[in-house]
Amino acid sequence: MSEITPELVRHLGVLARIQLEDEEVTRLTGELDAIVENIAKVSRVASDDVPATSHPIPMQNVFRPDEVGDMLTTDQALQNAPDSDGDRFRVTAILGEEQ
Repeated sequence: MSEITPELVRHLGVLARIQLEDEEVTRLTGELDAIVENIAKVSRVASDDVPATSHPIPMQNVFRPDEVGDMLTTDQALQNAPDSDGDRFRVTAILGEEQ
């Protein structure tokens, strides 16, 4: 017996404040039912000897020590800028107000 019914989909739509057409309710009923079935299959296969995982590949911390290195000079930073004003980048006003 299917856990997902059209009435449940309509109710979820109301909770989410989404107006669903009848065709959408029919389509979503099938899609959500398939999702629930697949989750049930995984739950049946999962056992206590299989550790839960959030990623298929073991991950490790890849941070490096935060050390001060060589920095760009102001001239180096501005050398490819389309426009600059002394030691600053010059950009077009984004709010439409020229300053």
